[in-house]
Amino acid sequence: MSDLAQPNETDPRPMPSSQPVLLRALRWGLVVTAALIVIFAVIGYLASGQPGLWGGVIGTALGGLFLMMTVGSIAFANRFIERDFYITAFFGIVLGSWVFKFIVFIVAVVLLRDAEWLDTRVMFFGVIASVIASLVLDVVVISRSRIPIISDIRRS
Repeated sequence: MSDLAQPNETDPRPMPSSQPVLLRALRWGLVVTAALIVIFAVIGYLASGQPGLWGGVIGTALGGLFLMMTVGSIAFANRFIERDFYITAFFGIVLGSWVFKFIVFIVAVVLLRDAEWLDTRVMFFGVIASVIASLVLDVVVISRSRIPIISDIRRS
């Protein structure tokens, strides 16, 4: 067998080939979230004044932040690929971000549910718009990405 098929244990593990895709999705997620914040701030203000403006800003910002945290946590966890504890760190970071998002969501709902300065309907639609935009963005970024089928070296 050739030396290419048998990686040396001292060779560094390559970064996963999906890393550029994750970073591209993160960058575009920031752009789309910023645009949605502006759009929903205007829509909210036109719909119900100052409370609608805050509802649009908070809803789209929370939705965008939560969705980008998943992609960001995966991209961040990939930085530990050369460590022996990579799998543990990867799942710890990704699952930790999910638990953190869940806690922040519950706290936000409890704190903001009776806020008179906030239109919760506009906030709800802002969160929904962020989720839909993020899903569409992820599909577009992934479908336009060129990831080789055989990309990462597997170690036995």
